[in-house]
Amino acid sequence: MSKKKPRPTPVPAEPIPGLVDAHTHLASCGARTQEEIDAVVGRAVVAGVERICTVGDGLEEAKLALEAAHLHDRVFAACAIHPTRAHELGSDARAELTRMAADTRCVAVGETGIDTYWLTHDADTTAPLEVQEEAFRWHIDLAVESGKALMIHNREGDAEVMRILDDAPRPKHVILHCFSSPLDVAREAIERGYVLSFAGNVTFKRNEELRAAAALAPVGQLLVETDAPFMTPEPFRGAKNEPALIGHTAKVVAEARGMDVADVAREVAETFSRVYGV
Repeated sequence: MSKKKPRPTPVPAEPIPGLVDAHTHLASCGARTQEEIDAVVGRAVVAGVERICTVGDGLEEAKLALEAAHLHDRVFAACAIHPTRAHELGSDARAELTRMAADTRCVAVGETGIDTYWLTHDADTTAPLEVQEEAFRWHIDLAVESGKALMIHNREGDAEVMRILDDAPRPKHVILHCFSSPLDVAREAIERGYVLSFAGNVTFKRNEELRAAAALAPVGQLLVETDAPFMTPEPFRGAKNEPALIGHTAKVVAEARGMDVADVAREVAETFSRVYGV
């Protein structure tokens, strides 16, 4: 019986100066202490990454994200309760997240949104849809009140996400993180002025439609992210991801847009600065 071919060890692309990582999870990458954060960020800097937004998917990781942003001047934080854990958004959590959103190192409220994938695959532990919607609406209000960007997680919830955004108060900036929706959703989101953020799945061979969406996004409505330690780009799909690998995703996005990757890096960095207010 033939053995599986060993997975190649991930290595960064050739350095691309001016890159930014619009969404990553430093704590889940194993970077929690000053030394660990410095190591992960240091490897990213060698690959050309200048700034990183790290995200928490629950209150404890949100606290770690904000702490990382205070520990390293290249790091900023996004804070929220993930939709699958929306049942954890009690009064104490709301008070804590309100405090976090007021912090100058917190640049976005997120990731929040709708996830019906895990509702189908793990209904016992995933928050019901009505609980997710109530939490999503609360986070939208927080983004509006704090003046911070709204960072959205959407997994198999296109109709619900667009419906809720359509009748909710409008935050200053709306980011559709790890954009994975069909092209018609991309068109509608662009028309509404939302920012599409592309992760490593845009490099997967079957995802021609995602690359078409990346080509469609106008200047100012495009970000690139790792979503590390998840969504590792080709050719290292399945291995652990980290911010240093974002160059592979940036190159594919640049190819889809018919642009030089240095120009894409510059464009995305400008959008990062404007949307996150840094």
